[in-house]
Amino acid sequence: MIRKLTDRDHHQVLAFLSEEPSINLFIIGDLEVFGYSSEFQEIWGEFDEQDSIIAVLLRFHQFFIPYAKGGFDTEGFVSIMKKYKQPISLSGKSDIVAKFEAFDDLLLGKKQVTFFAECLSDEFLSTGDVEVKKASIEDVDQIIELRNSIEEFHIRSDAREILVQAMESNTARTYYTVDQGIITSCVSTAAENSMSAMIVGVCTRKEYRRQGLATAIMQKLFQVVLNEGKTLCLFYDNPAAGRIYKRLGFKDIGMWTMHR
Repeated sequence: MIRKLTDRDHHQVLAFLSEEPSINLFIIGDLEVFGYSSEFQEIWGEFDEQDSIIAVLLRFHQFFIPYAKGGFDTEGFVSIMKKYKQPISLSGKSDIVAKFEAFDDLLLGKKQVTFFAECLSDEFLSTGDVEVKKASIEDVDQIIELRNSIEEFHIRSDAREILVQAMESNTARTYYTVDQGIITSCVSTAAENSMSAMIVGVCTRKEYRRQGLATAIMQKLFQVVLNEGKTLCLFYDNPAAGRIYKRLGFKDIGMWTMHR
């Protein structure tokens, strides 16, 4: 049976999702911040004969994220998704998303597959002599300007608004280095919740690269987040970047597929 979930289901939902807190970072974070009755957010659950949750489907605006540990009623979830505007933005563990890709009448956005990695320990972290600062709202414009200068980044038109909202709600933070008042490198978290945090926006100005600035920032940021008892996770598709993350203690735990 599939039904829409409410506040009354929260304890059971979190117990189900918390067995894989990194994989479920987005769902957990969205539920903790926006709950079950927001106009732009809904979550459905599939229950077995013992009334235990076996799968969930979250809608956040036009984005859908499914999660299950085993088999589930994919067709039932697809019927829900088809009630919303297509093409559908869908993301999740690659093996789960693949089940939705089999439905020809479900129009999905452009596909991207990345590695998904997590870090549980600070044993590979060290401290350096690079001064690293925590960003405030006053630094947002410089952070967005730096991200816009990175060719590989695709910055949304509402990126500033999203970053400010995330910082104010404590679901994101940014650490950076500075030279003569100019931010030279920065690293951010996103979708932070009580269990985990996503690493995003790792970038350095071209003229300041190969000085270890981003690595120094990550050392600092990772240590702070891990000390709070949270799991760190990230996506990557660049093998060179992957090698850097693994030297800092990250391990691949699966593949993540996005249609958007």
